Amino acid sequence: MKQLGQSYRSGKITLEDVGYPALRAGGVIIRTAFSVVSVGTEGTKVREARMNLLDKAQARPDQVRQVVDTMRQQGLRAAYQKVMNRLEQLTPLGYSLSGYIVEINAGETEFSVGQRVAAAGANLANHAEYNFVPRNLVVPVPNDVALEQAAFTTIGAVALHAYRQSGCFLGEVAVVIGLGLVGQILTRILVAAGVHVIGVDLSAERSSLAKAAHVTAAGMPDESSWRNALNRLTGGRGADVVLLTAGSNDNAPLDLAATAVRDRGRIVIVGKTKLDLDYNVFFKKEIDVRFSRSYGPGRYDAIYEDEGRDYPYPYVRWTQRRNLEAFLQLVSSKQIDLKPLVNVVRSFEDATEVYDRMHEGTLPGIGILFDYNVNGRGDRLPGREVARETPTSQRTQVVSIGVIGAGNYASSMLLPYLTRDQRISIARLVTNTGLTAASAAKRFGVLVHGTDQRTIMSDPTIHAVVIATRHRSHAALAAEALRAGKAVFVEKPLAVDAEGLELIESTARQTGNTRLQVGFNRRFSPIITDIAKLFRGSGPLQLIYRIHAGALDPTAWQRDPAEGGRFIGEAGHFLDVFAFLTGSTPIRVSGSSLNPVNRHDDDADSIACVITYADGSTGTLAYVTQGGSSIGKEYLEVHGGQQSAIMSNFTQLEHYGPGMRRPLKRRYGGDKGQAEQMRAFADALVSDGPLPVSFDEIMHTTRLTLLAVEAARTGGCIDLDD
Repeated sequence: MKQLGQSYRSGKITLEDVGYPALRAGGVIIRTAFSVVSVGTEGTKVREARMNLLDKAQARPDQVRQVVDTMRQQGLRAAYQKVMNRLEQLTPLGYSLSGYIVEINAGETEFSVGQRVAAAGANLANHAEYNFVPRNLVVPVPNDVALEQAAFTTIGAVALHAYRQSGCFLGEVAVVIGLGLVGQILTRILVAAGVHVIGVDLSAERSSLAKAAHVTAAGMPDESSWRNALNRLTGGRGADVVLLTAGSNDNAPLDLAATAVRDRGRIVIVGKTKLDLDYNVFFKKEIDVRFSRSYGPGRYDAIYEDEGRDYPYPYVRWTQRRNLEAFLQLVSSKQIDLKPLVNVVRSFEDATEVYDRMHEGTLPGIGILFDYNVNGRGDRLPGREVARETPTSQRTQVVSIGVIGAGNYASSMLLPYLTRDQRISIARLVTNTGLTAASAAKRFGVLVHGTDQRTIMSDPTIHAVVIATRHRSHAALAAEALRAGKAVFVEKPLAVDAEGLELIESTARQTGNTRLQVGFNRRFSPIITDIAKLFRGSGPLQLIYRIHAGALDPTAWQRDPAEGGRFIGEAGHFLDVFAFLTGSTPIRVSGSSLNPVNRHDDDADSIACVITYADGSTGTLAYVTQGGSSIGKEYLEVHGGQQSAIMSNFTQLEHYGPGMRRPLKRRYGGDKGQAEQMRAFADALVSDGPLPVSFDEIMHTTRLTLLAVEAARTGGCIDLDD
């Protein structure tokens, strides 16, 4: 199947061969009939991608701040790797489509195969022949609405939510600044609601298009006709509400809105535009400034969108899904006519040419549709994997591996090192989304890519599996790979709960396959290995490890309780360092968590624990989420045998030896051991020798991580032998 992708580094847009998407819980797979190209939203994305790096930074200061924060906390090396990896990835385009359902989950009662639907969502309702879309972003299309018009449903919901945010009443006066696709649909909704509408745009053609929708007046910003009409309607008082749907890098649209709105009127921000508010103007008029976020309540809420949990109807009347349904009802009842807005219909095969012309400014109109030449759900579904045409490899292939998951961490910290190893060949790569797999396969020279991990598990030529998916899936995938007789590298955590850990242990017992490595890379870093050499034979150690994890974005997937939480997701790294340096087995753990009166979402993961080891060593781990943003992430003290060492964020080591007046200081480059970790894994595969960390040690560290959380929850002490 085909999907449109864009390189954020170069801006180049290509039609990619990708695997048919995986059907996941809580959603359906749709065969696309039509998808809409948004000249405004997508045009901005295309223009930004074609900028040089400096211009990209100026266009997205929010992302620059994220990079700076990463650099302060994790170091220049980590920040650079993350940025470069993001630039190399292909990103999907599109967010509004219509089509036919081709697959549903067992027990699905609302949707049926063959049903006509409209779907919404960036990174979901893509310009692709098939898409998996969660149920709360899918709505049935009434029989009397053509799929061409239904494809506009997402943009219609954006406009409808903006109308609701405006609080307009029958007979009020509204000015819409920016008559692109959202603005045109918004003017039609306002007219249908009995609001007097005036449109403003830099394009005379778009102003004329709005006039055809029975607005009171429309014109360019410097024209007097619309201003005169506004004065006549309001007696010179100004509009009750101004809806700003224009996108702009200067303050002109906002200044115009402030001029046009009445005293104590409302301005609703819909488009991405510069917002430097003139205090005197906004204060004297006491202007109410509101924002309209996408399609309505539920947007950017993972529980609503990904898990399909609806908001209670009596309390949240207009969710994004109910806005999608309401817009289709407006089209069905002929209150909204979209036909005048459909200027260009092109075959999906011509997609790259359409985007090139849009970037050049030679594409006419504002309503552009891709036609996928589809009539019904079809009889046969495409395959879930794609074989790339690649030149014959010159490497001495010794071990063939399969990779499941190619997110930011895997693509920047794991796959580059495997690819550089001439003894390793990545035969298959699988992700949930076909474009991610295709992008990674192209970048890392993978022979076959797709969306079905069973192809890896069942391939007898694949010796090992690398698992780098989200946390909740690790244990099940690792157990499946062990049962298939593969060696396994799985990113931490190995398991997010005791059931997952038991699954691994029971699988190992039943199969006798214990060839398992977890991504505890710190022990492989130059600075940690040097510390281990300093303290070798020093007897029991006292270790203090402070981790400043920092606050996490409220929408981050790591916050999902099903993913185990942040501490379980990361603490194995640090507890493995304790195991490596002591060379001993943990026997007891006590813990506590931050518990303020005004509790923050991150507080449960702010955990301090003390571990006792069989050789008498102790390890104190402080996992902090509420510290200052500029502090380095990791700080480790090691004491024992009349000497001490201090590690500062993998960039500096201070050694205080016996009789030394001053510490010896040594600088490091921030290497956290990923490259050496993957080399050690490859060495074991090639030699068929033992993996670098024993199975028992991995089990001890994972069990300790889970029990540390329990100890923190109860404030107690737990013996690991119990």
